[in-house]
Amino acid sequence: MQMKLAIAAVLAGLAAAGAAQAQGFQPKAKGDVVLNVRVTDVAPTGSDPITTLAGAATGLRAKVGYDVMPTLGVTYFLTDNLAVEAIAGTTQHTVRAKGPATDVKVKDSWVLPPVVTLQYHFAPAARVSPYVGAGVNYMLFYGGDDKNGFHLKLDDGFGAALQAGVDVALRDRWAINLDAKKIFFETDAVDRTRGIKSKVTLNPWVLSAGVGYRF
Repeated sequence: MQMKLAIAAVLAGLAAAGAAQAQGFQPKAKGDVVLNVRVTDVAPTGSDPITTLAGAATGLRAKVGYDVMPTLGVTYFLTDNLAVEAIAGTTQHTVRAKGPATDVKVKDSWVLPPVVTLQYHFAPAARVSPYVGAGVNYMLFYGGDDKNGFHLKLDDGFGAALQAGVDVALRDRWAINLDAKKIFFETDAVDRTRGIKSKVTLNPWVLSAGVGYRF
């Protein structure tokens, strides 16, 4: 799914760039506030061994599924090139225990993963304006349901984030935004009822495509 979203985002950006050639646009500048409304694919990449509480191997691994949801991003330009972005959204993910002959749903959990990054925009006055960024995120797990007799507890915590993206200016203050983030985060998952635990490495790719308006 994340590959399909990335391909669709690239095609949308190319189409927007072509359509914008004959239209006026306003360059990015110090003091601008940009609101981006995006469709975002959050795709965890880890697969970690599940052990007993004493550390013995179970032969199972913890795997977390992806989700696609709308998100909001707000960017403030400190200078023409430097900006700070905060993104907000929430996604639901399924935790599964997988093994050679096992594939069991353990938990459905919502996660609120706000991310704040410091960005550098290479060409703020250009119609096609790429940027990179780095920052922090916080993973807050809430709600959801335990499945199949499991009672899994996931720990909240901080992680690091790297970012790359591009704004393709449309008419006036509108732009198409394509954005990719790599979040580095792992959590402890413990089920004292079943007597098992796992270090769950999420490290998700956060791939987004959307439209932005600059105030």
